[in-house]
Amino acid sequence: MKIYNDLTKRKEEFVPLDDNVVKMYACGITTSGEAHIGHALQAMVFDIIRKFLEKKGYEVKYARNYTDVDDKIIAKAKETGKDAMEYANEMMQKIDAVLAELKIDAPTYLLKATENIDVIINFVSKLIEKGFAYATPEGDVYFNVEAFNGYGKLSGRNLEDVKTGTRVELEDNKKNALDFALWKSAKPGEIYWESPWGKGRPGWHIECSAMNYATFGEQIDIHGGGRDLLFPHHENEVAQTEALTGKPFAKYWVHNGLVKVNGQKMSKSLNNSILVRELLEKYDAEVVRFAILQTNYRNDLNITDNLFPDAEKHLTNFYQILSEVDALNTSKTTEANEEINKEFDEAMEDDFNMSLAIANLFKYFKQIKANLTANQAQAIKDANAIKQTYSLLGLFKKDPKVFLSTKQNNDVPEEVQTLAEQRWQAKKNKDFATADALRNQILELGFEIKDNKEGYNILKK
Repeated sequence: MKIYNDLTKRKEEFVPLDDNVVKMYACGITTSGEAHIGHALQAMVFDIIRKFLEKKGYEVKYARNYTDVDDKIIAKAKETGKDAMEYANEMMQKIDAVLAELKIDAPTYLLKATENIDVIINFVSKLIEKGFAYATPEGDVYFNVEAFNGYGKLSGRNLEDVKTGTRVELEDNKKNALDFALWKSAKPGEIYWESPWGKGRPGWHIECSAMNYATFGEQIDIHGGGRDLLFPHHENEVAQTEALTGKPFAKYWVHNGLVKVNGQKMSKSLNNSILVRELLEKYDAEVVRFAILQTNYRNDLNITDNLFPDAEKHLTNFYQILSEVDALNTSKTTEANEEINKEFDEAMEDDFNMSLAIANLFKYFKQIKANLTANQAQAIKDANAIKQTYSLLGLFKKDPKVFLSTKQNNDVPEEVQTLAEQRWQAKKNKDFATADALRNQILELGFEIKDNKEGYNILKK
């Protein structure tokens, strides 16, 4: 199995540090607001990576974190008149709920910055002792970037590039404009914890290094997150951790792409953020997953106006075929086509190519549809293989009748549902002329009827 490693900028054979155990950490969500589609993309990708590694027989110890104290959270809490911790906890509950609805499992370790303050203070203290960090009279602590040999090796930047290409401000008592905060002194009215340097709270970058170290020790196999974190967040993590341990921090660095909306980067300033909660009010969770997974995880996900409607159309067509296969499979055989599972594994073993696995579905369902009359036994085997194999991607986990009826109730106008029921009654009464006339009325309204042994489904044309 090969993984693209952002540290070496190439695909590498995956060999864990500790035989069959994989230690994986993915930077999670800052709880300054509800989860948006970018958060869902990141959480989904690493949840699937974890599940595929487990399928391959590895014991995966997976940690994901919440940043539950920072400047944005404090500002948002003030806007709402709430305590910062109270606000962060409310957001975490909302985020947990939508991720669960998307069938994203909880990690082995769900880490929170505010529950690891002692761990963070201890880590910072050790960096000061080793000469890689320094405290200021104001009670701030900074990492001394120039003291760490190798800063920039993850992002491919050197210190001179960073100095000339990044806008930085030289704060009071900061030795170098590039030095970054490990501990931030508390301003009046802000949440704080006691520390050897005074009242304050952790800097953003130190959280992940300290919690990683406390959870997994000096080294991990995979460190992940969105590509926007590569610099400076992950670069700073490398510097902090390796300054402390003297060892390579993570063997493989894996980053998913960013989210664009109609070609523009998704951001609060452009007011084009898409909340997961709003998506799930309009689309089934499997539709959202199918839409996201069509794009290779390392590429940017471009959300066009048609992305989710098209995904819904494809998934509905697939479920319709599965429904027809279920009607054939009266003996409820579970025999599956092993070739489909083999092709899935081959795609995933090539840098977790989920988009290729999704693309393969179109040829599989085309063949199943042809075999509904030509080779029903093969159609059943293929359908069983798809349901068994693609459940790892969170797809085809529903009973087809349930998916189709839910879809039908959500999207079909009442007028069309009434006509469809009248047609069904006409068919049962063997009034085929009336049934055909009603079918034509339904077609004119932009829908079509697909009959099956249990009744019928209504689909958009």
